[in-house]
Amino acid sequence: MKGVAAKVTKGLTLGSTLKCSDNTKAKELQLIGVIGYKGVRGRYPAAGVGDLAICSVKKGGPTVKGTVVKAVIIRQKKEYRRANGWRISFEDNAAVLVNDEGLPLGTEIKGVIAKEVVERFPKLAAISSGVV
Repeated sequence: MKGVAAKVTKGLTLGSTLKCSDNTKAKELQLIGVIGYKGVRGRYPAAGVGDLAICSVKKGGPTVKGTVVKAVIIRQKKEYRRANGWRISFEDNAAVLVNDEGLPLGTEIKGVIAKEVVERFPKLAAISSGVV
């Protein structure tokens, strides 16, 4: 997993709800952990665009509801700054389910994904409708 060029503000904390934007049976996810987060004692882990997170499926089909899955955050409402000076924000918080190797479980992604995600997970760009 490669580093991200932008200074991504971590806009999602534990307990945040995310929309699942792929065509798996999951509809709504809750953030329960962040993979690779190293922080200060007593501080809640936070995640932003391009981070790999552990989520619980809150709404969805009966086969996936209540399961713990890995997901990549592809959009966040909190704006963040890119290296070229632009500030980017999206209208929702969204994630895509992935397996342990970082490959997507679904076959298509609804909506656009951030360029920072494509830098880290190139396979997500192949199934997305657009990159911003």
